[in-house]
Amino acid sequence: MDWISSQFGKLAAWAVLAAALISAGNAFSRYGFDLSANSWLEIQWYLFAATVMLGAPMVLKLNEHVRVDIIYGKLKRNGPVYIDLFGLVFFLLPVMGLLAWLTWPFFTGMLRTGEMSGNIGGLIRWPAALLMPLGFGAMFLQGVAEIIKRIAHLRGDIEMDTHYEKPVQ
Repeated sequence: MDWISSQFGKLAAWAVLAAALISAGNAFSRYGFDLSANSWLEIQWYLFAATVMLGAPMVLKLNEHVRVDIIYGKLKRNGPVYIDLFGLVFFLLPVMGLLAWLTWPFFTGMLRTGEMSGNIGGLIRWPAALLMPLGFGAMFLQGVAEIIKRIAHLRGDIEMDTHYEKPVQ
């Protein structure tokens, strides 16, 4: 799963670059030549969705996800690992599993009907809808991988860097 998340992370990085280039090109053509198309705006939204939904599992893999560090940053040794396990088992997995399950019919409905954007020159919608169950499912699986890593660490099978650096504010 770590490898899949890394590949999704690379796609997310390329999506950021593509969105920035399309945004700049769209602004240039709109203000420089008075030309515009809704499809260029919509593809930026799709690329942003890809950035978030495909990049999130990589952020979890790198242990750079958002957390409330009132207690977490003060814990020593295996304390952070136990907090991570609690959060992964009782929050991340149930929420990601539910969201993947709920968004799958949304995607399949759009795919089956071939739903198009209501905007003139808009795009088909199912590729953006696919990103939701794909991203939530990948987060769920990466969460399972992180649970396995933390249990292996607690058993002494692997070494983990449990150092947490509080964000600079």
